[in-house]
Amino acid sequence: MFEVLILSFALVFGIIARQLSLPPLVGFLAAGFALNAFGPSVGLSSEAGPLLEHLAHLGVLLLLFTIGLKLNVKSLAEPVVLGSAFIHLAITCLLFTTGFVVFLSLSMDKALLLAIALSFSSTVLAAKVLEAKRELRALHGRIAIGILIIQDLVAIAVLSFYSGQTPSPWALLVFLLPLLRPLLYWLMSIAQHDELLVLLGAVLAIAIGGMGFEALGLSSEVGALVMGLLLAKHPRAQELSKALWGIKEMLLISFFLQIGMAGLPDTNALIFAGVLALALPLKGLLFFALLIAFRIRARNAFLGGLSLTAYSEFGLIVASSILEEWLVPLAIAVALSFVISAPLNRLAHGLFDRWEKSLTRFERDTRHPDEQPVNIGNATVLILGMGRTGSAAYDFFNDKGVSVAGIDSDPNKSQHKRHVYYGDIEDVGFWHQLDISKLVAVTLATPELESKLIATRELRKAGFTGQLFAGIHFQDEAAPLHEAGVDQTYLLMTGAGIGIAEKAWESLQSPS
Repeated sequence: MFEVLILSFALVFGIIARQLSLPPLVGFLAAGFALNAFGPSVGLSSEAGPLLEHLAHLGVLLLLFTIGLKLNVKSLAEPVVLGSAFIHLAITCLLFTTGFVVFLSLSMDKALLLAIALSFSSTVLAAKVLEAKRELRALHGRIAIGILIIQDLVAIAVLSFYSGQTPSPWALLVFLLPLLRPLLYWLMSIAQHDELLVLLGAVLAIAIGGMGFEALGLSSEVGALVMGLLLAKHPRAQELSKALWGIKEMLLISFFLQIGMAGLPDTNALIFAGVLALALPLKGLLFFALLIAFRIRARNAFLGGLSLTAYSEFGLIVASSILEEWLVPLAIAVALSFVISAPLNRLAHGLFDRWEKSLTRFERDTRHPDEQPVNIGNATVLILGMGRTGSAAYDFFNDKGVSVAGIDSDPNKSQHKRHVYYGDIEDVGFWHQLDISKLVAVTLATPELESKLIATRELRKAGFTGQLFAGIHFQDEAAPLHEAGVDQTYLLMTGAGIGIAEKAWESLQSPS
């Protein structure tokens, strides 16, 4: 009965949210409140809450594990990450603490704890938003995830301090974990590509990282993240991340349902949450200002700040352990922030395009090293997106003696030996700085249709008259691309079949 009610409520409210042009997660939050209000009358067991909490925790562990698989640990040490995280934390805590002491007459201790809980941004929402748009490794995505990890570490430190618990002396053993990397790589090779790979990921995230770190008196969330980091440089790390995608998404539904089931609000809780919702834009504006101060261009500062504009689930964890009387008001505030932030993030690129002239006025003269103009030299063919399709296209042109260059928003793929450069092709400003005068052809090999459309429009707007080719995953993607200015589209799976047939034909025609 539990499974039927939970899945049915989640599905119905998720569909309603989708029909209202809202992300399904907003519907899942509403389903949680509905279960809280009507669950007992339709037979929902009192054990549903703890069970959902357990499933939600597993989902968060898998989410952090997959983030670790995609994270470059060096990005955490960047001044823009550390500076923005701690300065934002300090300013937010100062403002909220003062407000709570003055207007709510709270003690300084409780006011500070409540301010700390509200200073964090949602890791789950930001990660899902960035992952859905394939922007986890774009500059603003890397900065946002780095800031979130710093915030999560602060939250864990606060919980440890106020709970009175201290790590076990055996916790020092975690510094020896890098020595296990050869063993983990061997396990990855043994798991190959089937269900054993999914099981390996789950064990590493939940058993080794989660339960293992808890046994040492450390955070299970940090443990899952660390296990992902240990495998981040493995060639099949992204395959493992994709293999865990479905399980992670199903478990994270429990997380959003759990927030809604935290309790039903009274009038005071609704007023408190409403005031915090009105203050939410200040959170994003402060992040925007800080990122601009650290030489980030307006577009990345805007996208990064917007992805961080939501109150955090870690605030609820802090409240459940230390500020139980504030758990319901905080749950409502977090839910409202999701309702506001999720649709805005879906429209983020369009919003920036609309406000570009106003926002770029705040940019500093000097730029972050990752945002320096790209020089593709004498290349006559440009490949956008250096995944498997783009890399294969690059090698083909290179073998034919064509002067070719590649662009990718993942800095790990940048290599001057192969003439592959870092660049965010969805950034309008990127196209203003790129010299395309020598190009005769551009191949669009990015995974997302939206990025292909943006690149096509910007190239044509910049006066590019050469040939534009695009690989597509579905036939209905062809029409909007042709309308935007693409000359030819190729269905990738069809192209793969033709390639196999050509190789077979060559082999059959060979005299041997």
